[in-house]
Amino acid sequence: MFSHTKKVGPTGRFGARYGLKIRVRVRDVEIKAKKKYKCPVCGFPKLKRASTSIWVCGKCGAKIAGGAYTPETGAGKAVMKAIRRIVERKEE
Repeated sequence: MFSHTKKVGPTGRFGARYGLKIRVRVRDVEIKAKKKYKCPVCGFPKLKRASTSIWVCGKCGAKIAGGAYTPETGAGKAVMKAIRRIVERKEE
């Protein structure tokens, strides 16, 4: 028996259950969570999710708190951008 999971990827294990929209949402979240990200400490793409909001680098061993499914959240990016802007204004 051959399973076609091209559209839904890792959520193909659910088969025809739960509806397509839910499976697509779960697919997107799972792909983000299992992806390797660039470590902010050493710069290598070895940052993996250890548990909810905890990210560990496989190279340097750094533990970082981040988002549940990605190491950086949208709110965190906005805050860092604002802080960078304030620091640049003080330097001028």
